[in-house]
Amino acid sequence: MYFIQMSGFPGSGKSTLVKAIAKVENVMIVDHDVVKSALMKSIADKDLDIQITGQISYDIDWALIEYYLSLGQNVILDSPCLYEEQVQKGLELANRFNATYKYIECYVEDYDLINHRLRTRERRISQITQAYSLEAFEYTIKNSKKPEQIQILRVDTKKSITYYLPIVMDYIKK
Repeated sequence: MYFIQMSGFPGSGKSTLVKAIAKVENVMIVDHDVVKSALMKSIADKDLDIQITGQISYDIDWALIEYYLSLGQNVILDSPCLYEEQVQKGLELANRFNATYKYIECYVEDYDLINHRLRTRERRISQITQAYSLEAFEYTIKNSKKPEQIQILRVDTKKSITYYLPIVMDYIKK
């Protein structure tokens, strides 16, 4: 059993990769954008601070991950990994349920390509439509949180998924 924590700037190909993994592996996907978008929709006419939806969404994500791991399921969290607490929570849950912890970072260092992907994808209401600035884009890439105690996999998703999917599957199976 394994738990995979995805990482990467929005539009870097995390969801595309997760869907490709799910076609060849029996895995439960916890997609942060699905959870957060559903929450945003449900509170649209309520008096609740929109900023708090991110934290509530992560609380729901972690509850689902914990539940699926307790059932012995493989799990992937499809979300950028921007906070140290996310890495610690992922490591802690994997350890508690005796799951192998894996960390996959999708990256594209091409600001224009990221913005093209963000503008042309089918977007959920919680998702951004563009990288706010080159500086913010570069800062996010440089400051995503990574576990120090395990080998991570960094995937250049500018390449074709048929190129990197076998590399990802080898990493998952190790």
